[in-house]
Amino acid sequence: MSVNVIGAGFGRTGTMSTQNALNILGFPCYHMKEVLNKENKNHLEFWVNVARSKEGAHHDWPIVFKNYRATMDFPASCVWREQLDFYPDAKVILTLHPKGPVAWYKSTMETIYFTEKCWQFKLVGFFLPPAKKLREMVHKLVWQGTLEGSMVDRDRAIAEYQKRIDEVKAAVPSERLLVFTVDQGWEPLCKFLDVETPQQEFPNVNDRSEIQRMIRGMKYIAYAFIGFSVLALLGIALLLI
Repeated sequence: MSVNVIGAGFGRTGTMSTQNALNILGFPCYHMKEVLNKENKNHLEFWVNVARSKEGAHHDWPIVFKNYRATMDFPASCVWREQLDFYPDAKVILTLHPKGPVAWYKSTMETIYFTEKCWQFKLVGFFLPPAKKLREMVHKLVWQGTLEGSMVDRDRAIAEYQKRIDEVKAAVPSERLLVFTVDQGWEPLCKFLDVETPQQEFPNVNDRSEIQRMIRGMKYIAYAFIGFSVLALLGIALLLI
């Protein structure tokens, strides 16, 4: 299986809805959640290696994409150029937030940016190596790499958002590029991919609440680690008295 569709849009631009749509259309799609899929062994290690490598370094993309015909979302969209070099006949979909860059920034800061701003996630990483690797990968590849450390400043982050749009439009011929927002539904996507329009409604997946539940769960785990550590120290102290 070869990649036919490359997603160049940032996370929080309707990438999960688009992933679901591509799956329905017969294009099994790689997404951030596939990195953490238990069936995808060593995928996290692969992306950590990508994050640690210099820009433009060679990677064996079929290792992670062999069961997929499309890619979408971070971390794959961080290396859309590398994918295009490896899969030169692929088409490119640039997903954008339907409500514009300010809405994208707000959505990002309220959800996936927790890997940077939540000290609890750093603490969990101290106890759980996979969480530590995930944080390193996202920190280096997404926040400091693709977005160049701009998320602390809304105007800078929005400038990076616009920069991505300009770069993709300049690099990809118009006949191979679809600039897409999920509120457009099936028609432009199916026309672009030359497939029939499904009878079912276009998937509208807003995972904001799911991510926020995950963040709350992660914080509970962090507090549990703190509580356990305090109790363990108290126990040791009592033994030494």
